[in-house]
Amino acid sequence: MTEPTVTPQEPRSALRFLPLALFALLAGLFLIRLFAGDASRIPSALIGKPAPTFDLPALEGLADVPGLTTEDLRKGHVSVVNVFASWCAPCRQEHPVLMSIARDEALKAKGVEIYGLSYKDETANALAFLQGVGNPFQRVGVDPAGRTAIDFGVYGVPETFVVKGDGTIAYKFVGPLTPSAAATTLIPEIMKAAGK
Repeated sequence: MTEPTVTPQEPRSALRFLPLALFALLAGLFLIRLFAGDASRIPSALIGKPAPTFDLPALEGLADVPGLTTEDLRKGHVSVVNVFASWCAPCRQEHPVLMSIARDEALKAKGVEIYGLSYKDETANALAFLQGVGNPFQRVGVDPAGRTAIDFGVYGVPETFVVKGDGTIAYKFVGPLTPSAAATTLIPEIMKAAGK
């Protein structure tokens, strides 16, 4: 009995399926990671560390709302910093939740302030957005190049940070806030940062 001979064509024909097999493997890994957990629980290297140093100008045209600096986060009260943009659909979805948090009397009594960081947005668009749907922010800093957001470790908008009164980042929420997420996650984290 003679063994079959392998022609040079056979190995090449098997190799042509290698890119397809690699693509399928990568797609499978991507799908597993995509559904592997809650995106809002992405860890931040800055938790427990001071907020980055920044000095952002005010949103031009937004009357009586100053800009935002690192020093504003070190005034002894808990700050909630929301990174948003007018072009971001999830930011628009979460906006009523931010308005509700801004009206929360229990948070006001604790001295909690909500700040906005306008991320890579046109001034006119950001202004129209806040004037159209309401402004929950006591301060709004304009970050046209996204440099401050990068320093905060922002993956994409929206993201929300809870900052202790000494300027230490206590918590990071990734993605749009829902009423449920605000009630069960964000507000308890704010209270924890306030020491209550």
